[in-house]
Amino acid sequence: MYRALVGGPLGVKVPFEREAELAARYGFQGIGVSQGVADELGVDAVRKILDTYNLIPALAGLPVQYRNDEDTFQKDMEALPAFCQAMADVGCTRIATWQPPASDTLPYEEHFEQLRRRCVAICDVLGQYGLRFGLEFIGPKTLRVGKRYAFIHDIDGMLDLIKAVGADNMGFLLDAWHWYTAHGTAADLAKLNDQLVVVVHVNDAPQGVPVDEQIDNVRDMPGATGVIDIATFLQALDKMHYTGPVEVEPFCDRVRKLSAVEAVSETAASLDKIWEMAGLL
Repeated sequence: MYRALVGGPLGVKVPFEREAELAARYGFQGIGVSQGVADELGVDAVRKILDTYNLIPALAGLPVQYRNDEDTFQKDMEALPAFCQAMADVGCTRIATWQPPASDTLPYEEHFEQLRRRCVAICDVLGQYGLRFGLEFIGPKTLRVGKRYAFIHDIDGMLDLIKAVGADNMGFLLDAWHWYTAHGTAADLAKLNDQLVVVVHVNDAPQGVPVDEQIDNVRDMPGATGVIDIATFLQALDKMHYTGPVEVEPFCDRVRKLSAVEAVSETAASLDKIWEMAGLL
């Protein structure tokens, strides 16, 4: 596994080349990319920047709104091949997004079948370009309370979906926060392997808040509070010989208020800290 810088969740809003320079300066091996960057700068320019700073194009978000109506889904699917070609040209093979854990309109079985069918279509297109698809389950109980129908929100539920989709390029966007809020265990992580884990997020949770009362967008930097057992999480990734990116996604207002240099520096320091906590340095 390697460390990847993605500026958005940190509040870092700088041009791509500046983000790449900061990533290299603070010891990141990879960086997030997007079709927007490829369209703005051109594929050749993006590859030149990556080469200049010796960075891996680690991951990109999926530009398909698959969570709502069929017409929107089909329209976005029509544009997906162009995105896939841009990512393949840049060298980015890991594409990821998230899945809501509940619905007010779709019972579980109906929701599952709709998602299964749409993931089959997404994986088919991505697979034609050598791309993998990581889907993130969302763990907090607070995002299911008040909703009519609960949905996939833990490792077992996502494993059921991946099995039903049956695509060898589909796996997890695995987030330490969602593992923790779903009451995940080391045994749950042991069910996974490098083929199943596409992208990883790390972070921490506030102290003094029961797990079932944690709020999704109130988090902290990895290792900051010790609420999330990040050592067990990283050790499981190491044991499965995970080869993909590890991204910090803290949703932390304090970090968002820092300068770009300060935010990237602190992010790198937080990764050093949790690597040491896990005995991986």
